[in-house]
This record gives sequence, structure tokens and C-alpha cells, in this order.
Amino acid sequence: MIDVRPPLLEEMPAYYRALPYATGLPQWEPEDAAWHGGLGPWPPQRAPATAERLAAMAAADSEDGNFHPMAAFVDGACAGASAMLSFEIRVPGWRTVGMGGVTATGVIATYRRRGLLRRMMQAMFDAALERGEPLAGLSASEGGIYGRYGFSPATYLVRWELARHEAALKPAAPDAGSLELVDAAAARQVWPVVHAAVRARRVGELTPQPGRWDRLTDEADGANGPLRYLVHRDEHGVADGIADFRLPWSADAATAGTLVVEALEAANPAAYRALWSLLVDFDLTKTVVAAPRPRDEPLRWMLADPRAMRITRQTESLWIRLLDLPAALSARSYDVPGELTFTVEGDRMCPANNGTWRLQADGSSATCIPADGAKTELRVSVQALGSLYLGGMSAHHFAYAGDIAEYREGAVDRLARMFRTEPEPHNSFVF
Repeated sequence: MIDVRPPLLEEMPAYYRALPYATGLPQWEPEDAAWHGGLGPWPPQRAPATAERLAAMAAADSEDGNFHPMAAFVDGACAGASAMLSFEIRVPGWRTVGMGGVTATGVIATYRRRGLLRRMMQAMFDAALERGEPLAGLSASEGGIYGRYGFSPATYLVRWELARHEAALKPAAPDAGSLELVDAAAARQVWPVVHAAVRARRVGELTPQPGRWDRLTDEADGANGPLRYLVHRDEHGVADGIADFRLPWSADAATAGTLVVEALEAANPAAYRALWSLLVDFDLTKTVVAAPRPRDEPLRWMLADPRAMRITRQTESLWIRLLDLPAALSARSYDVPGELTFTVEGDRMCPANNGTWRLQADGSSATCIPADGAKTELRVSVQALGSLYLGGMSAHHFAYAGDIAEYREGAVDRLARMFRTEPEPHNSFVF
């Protein structure tokens, strides 16, 4: 017998044991990861969590109102586990929309191919709709899994490298602010302030979970060394930029002298330039590596030689799935006013999305209402809508792939112009 439901508190240790991060099993594809800036291809796996650690995790998660676990029990044994985290995501128009972030997902190997993941996903979708979250999102551990549940990539992350001798910046006005190296305690205070300022004007950015920066420390992390923290303050002494970086030890001459930037955010171009101007010309280094970074990193255009920045890894970051199509499409704005009539078919997990819809947008507001019986201009898959939603993907690519079919000439062009946003959407952390 299969039973899919939230686990009870006393069942949480068994729930965690179905998850790779708790058991020490691999939890990512064996590929160079664009969210990892270290010298190796990916971070080492963690040791299995102890019983004491599992109990502490259960106590903390049970008190977190944004954590919504889901488990699959087979004949009473916990065979699969997943969870949603309640986020708010910034969408075009600088508005926020509720999103259920799928995280920590696993099915014990001996219980695979029984449909447990689909059942858990369906239960989480239903619960998210009850909470009023019209979107679901995730960071996919394997690219071939989640399209079947309606998800599709909406943002990208990259890892890039820059040799110090090629890192000359174009001339610019002197910086009126100042830079300061600070300890972890100071960084824990600055990060929420800077992130909030950046998030206010960045499509795709998520609300941080409570305690997001609590683990910042001055202690060394093995051969990786300790994190260092660089803060920029404006002419009034207000922190408006921060970077976390480290100088890992390497026995290999090819990678020695590498400075790894693990996070950098700035609320304005002056702070952004000031932080990078120091990091790309740090004493006794040869190379700067940065990850995870947006695909359209502005630093490239500050370099005297834009070609010097080499993208070494790229991957999809945030995959989006529309749970409540009319609510989601009405919640964002569209820079190009217009009207579209389109049809969605075959959404088995959120059947209310199926049908013909009329989207009307005047730039500042939008409505999406049923248009049953109207002549449709487009057929659009729910996966294509997920990718297009934040404005960073091309509708033409999905038309070539067969996820969009055009029934009226020019409709794909209109869809592409209406949904696009600049700059590209970006989320600075995965979950």
C-alpha cells in the first residue's frame, strides 16, 4: 500500500534517511557545477547525518512555517521524501509572487519506478495551491527528470574565469565610497541589507530563508581555507555591496594562486565596480574564478578586453512551473502592451490550466481570463510558459522545439516581445 502525506514528527528521521543530503549519497549530476566555484569539479559529499543531527533537524523544521515536507510510505516504510519551501519571487514589474520551492527530494533506490515522485509532486502542487502559491520552482539535480512534471528552465547560472594579467578595467570616475575587509560577524549583518536592496530591482530573485547567512564563519574549511568578506560603503558610510571570497590551497601549480568569489552583490554600479576592481587585481594571485554568477555579468563590459572573461561552466538554475495559470500571468507586468489568445492542453497535474485563455496587458497591469470558444492564436505547453514567465527565454526557441504552435501569423513574435524583460532574470542562490 502506498500512502503519500506529510510525515509526523516521529517519522522525520526516517523521512530524512530517504534524502541524499542526509545519507551522504550523491545529490547532483557528476558534472562540473556552475554553482560551485572551487578548484574541483564539485564539492565533496557530506558524511551521513547522525541520529542526533536528524533529531535536531526535525525539531528545527517542525518550527519552520515555510517548510512543507511530503513523504511516500510503502507498506508503512518511508520510501520517498520531498519538500516545498515557501518563497516570494520577484517577477517583471518588480512585483512579488508566492512560489513553492521544491527541494530535498529523493526516493530510496529499492523503491524506484513505482510513481512515488509523481505522487509526492502532485500532493505538493495541491498543497501549494491551497496556500495561494501560483508558482512552483526548483533547482534540478538532473536535467531529464522534472520536465515531465511541467517544470522548465527560467534562469541560468555560470562559472567564469579571468586571468589577473588580462583583468584591466576601462577608466571610470573615482569611487566616492570605500572598501573594507570585515569578519563574518559583520558580514552577517551586511548581507541581508544588500540583498534586500538588490532583490527589489531583480527579476527572479527570491526571498532568503530565515538564517540564510547565519553559517558565515571565519573558520577554515579544510584546504579551501576560510571565507573572506569585502564590504563597500557609499560616501555616507552605508553598506551597498559585499563579496564573499576565498583563496584555496592547491598543490597544483596550474590552479595555485586562484581567488574564488563565492558571492557578490551590489546595489549600484559604483559599488559593483569597486568590489570587482579589487578582487580581479588581488595581490599574489593569478586567476579569479566566480560562481554562481548571472549569464549576463556586467563586469565583462567593464573590461578593456571583454574576451578575457571565459565562461567555463553553465547550467540552468531556477526551473519554473505554473500551478495557477491565470493568477500567475496576471501577477506580472508586460513591458510591451498587447493581447494574446492561446491554448494550453495536456496539463494532467494542474488540469485547471487547460483551456483557451485571453491575456491582455497594457504595460502596468494584465488580466488573463478564460476564452472558451474563441479562435486561438497559439498552442503553448505549460513547460514553455514556465520558461517564458520571468522573461529570460525566447519564445522562438520553443516554437522551433514544438512547445509552441502558431495558428495566426505573427503571434509568436507578439508573445516573445510581450514576455521578454531586461536585464535577464537571475536568482543568486539555489535551494
